[in-house]
Amino acid sequence: MATLDKIRSKGVLLALIIGFALLAFIIGDFLNSGSSFFHQSREIVAEVAGEKININEYQAAIEQMNTVYKIETGQNELNEEMTSQLRASVWDNMVNERILNAEAEKLGLTVSKEELTDRLIGKNIHPLILQRRVFMDERGQFSHANLLQFYNSIFDNPDNAQKDNEQLKDAKTYWLFWEKAVKNSILQEKFAALFSKSVGSNSAEAKYSYEARKATGDVNYVVQPYFTVSDSSIQVSDSELKARYEKEKEQFKQEANLSINYVKFDVVPLQADFKEAQEWMKKVGEEFKTTDDVVGLVNGESDISYDGRKYSERTIPANLKDFAFGNATGAIFGPVFENNTYTMARVMESGIMQSDSVKLRHISLAENNEKKADSIINAIQSGADFAAMARKFSSVQQTAANGGEIGWITEGSIDKQIAEPAFAKGKNDIFKINAGQGIQIFQIMDKTPARRKVKVAILERKVTPSSQSYSKIFNEAKQFAVASTSGELFEKTAKAKKYIVNPATGLLANTDRIGNIPQSRQVVRWAFKSEKGDVSDVFDCGMEYIVATTTEISPKGYRSLAMVTPQLKSEIIKDKKAELIAKNLTGMLAKYPTLESLATALNTQVRVAPAVNFTSTQFGEAGFEPFVIGKASVTPAGKISLPLKGNAGVFVILPGQKQTDTMPFNQKMEIAQLDARAAYSLPYTLMEKLKEKYEIIDNRSNFY
Repeated sequence: MATLDKIRSKGVLLALIIGFALLAFIIGDFLNSGSSFFHQSREIVAEVAGEKININEYQAAIEQMNTVYKIETGQNELNEEMTSQLRASVWDNMVNERILNAEAEKLGLTVSKEELTDRLIGKNIHPLILQRRVFMDERGQFSHANLLQFYNSIFDNPDNAQKDNEQLKDAKTYWLFWEKAVKNSILQEKFAALFSKSVGSNSAEAKYSYEARKATGDVNYVVQPYFTVSDSSIQVSDSELKARYEKEKEQFKQEANLSINYVKFDVVPLQADFKEAQEWMKKVGEEFKTTDDVVGLVNGESDISYDGRKYSERTIPANLKDFAFGNATGAIFGPVFENNTYTMARVMESGIMQSDSVKLRHISLAENNEKKADSIINAIQSGADFAAMARKFSSVQQTAANGGEIGWITEGSIDKQIAEPAFAKGKNDIFKINAGQGIQIFQIMDKTPARRKVKVAILERKVTPSSQSYSKIFNEAKQFAVASTSGELFEKTAKAKKYIVNPATGLLANTDRIGNIPQSRQVVRWAFKSEKGDVSDVFDCGMEYIVATTTEISPKGYRSLAMVTPQLKSEIIKDKKAELIAKNLTGMLAKYPTLESLATALNTQVRVAPAVNFTSTQFGEAGFEPFVIGKASVTPAGKISLPLKGNAGVFVILPGQKQTDTMPFNQKMEIAQLDARAAYSLPYTLMEKLKEKYEIIDNRSNFY
């Protein structure tokens, strides 16, 4: 009975507990549902102009950009910094594209299929395509034939229906990226064109622009730098700081940010690692000198594989140049130890004379008809025109239209099966390749002059930290983290251990890394989930371990007066110094009315700022001094100015005689130049203004 009474007495509380339990159960079931709102919301990386961007879409765009970068640069591996830059570029592209599409839809702006085709492969190729290295010839100039060959290899080659290889996929990805980029660029041009007349220049602006630069002259000056007055002699009150803060408050707008302190533990090789590498080189190096299977040894043991490359004097590593071109086949270099790396080399083949590039044309037969191929070759060798035969028989229509011409190629840019005969044979020689899905007939149109080349096998071993090294340094970092249970203990322990405490301030939610530390994005993500004074566990940042503590958390809004006090104080001190120096110089000018006498009294010298006009950006040795330049442009020649407050100090100037541009004023030309400058910056300006108009929700920090 007593128990029942207790239950009754706590009936309300028990009901609440049961209610919350049921609610938790329902919510839990709701959240776990694959079709739930919450599940979907967790996948949204951004929202721009009312359009949600799914994480999968964002990641696919990043992967596409990675492919484009690899094709553009020839680099298969992207470091963390480059990956971060590409990710940011994708973000900018996606934001700009959605805002542009939203505005274009309102205005009825479109890009037709015919218009796009013309700018991609037609007569009016877009600059974005013209600038692509993939479509350039050996001279670095855009080749329409190369463009069409690339396009045809993707879309118009019937063999592709049977292909599903990575190379073809990458080529399609590359083309579709630039196709979209060109389409967006055309759309942006149309959008900007609607506003182009609104930024046109008038006759008054044209006249002002002409007058601003037509009169140029040297300016003599004396300057008293601000550092000649001690900071300690200037007093700044709290009320002055507060007044300056209120005046400049809009400059201190900020996104949510925080600051941390961190200790970095560098992972470096131990003595045992150096000894192990030395012993390895001694053992493998002896075999390297005598083995008949150099390639197998290098590929199996060295940090870098053997690629069979023919090096010229321009392409071989600098430290091997004299050795490789000064010795016969079989010669041995090293071992040498430099930059924590052991290196040996062996000349595999010397005395090679080979061109750097060859110019090719081809006839591509879709079928494996050896008889037909031989017949075509015999006809050409008997005097038939290769270009005419290509136009008649080649299945690659785009190159066929150009007489089969492919252009200049390097040895490493094409398949080895084609490269070997192309570089081995002479000018005008013909050879064929059976690729299994058709036959290609090639003719060498031209070759660059032959250069001396060598083949070199390189045996390399870099001394790197062993697992024992990583373990030792990790344990040290872990001990520090365990001992630092608060921000205060973090600082105290670091001081006792003589660790260097590094600050990182103003970190944003999407900050990619801390300083130059790779893989440190994880530290930023931790910090934005932490409280002030929290200390992290050990973060593995590749070759460094990091332990951090959060020192300051600043919400979105304005930086506080306390945070910007050092900046404001510096500004006020500078202003007060300027007043003191200007007052002093004004008094001295009454006694020393010439620049020379004033300079002598100040124990300095008269300097010259050459060729100054209103458009100048530099004022002699003083550098960036816009106010002084402006005054110099309007002060009559031969007249000493009053003291002028500049960036570096207080100036007294004496303009010399001005030289006037003899070219007469051309209003039409001036307006055209002003309009061209305005048109250049218009697309960027418009987009930045539109970004202020549209709400952009950025959730990237939840995913990366």
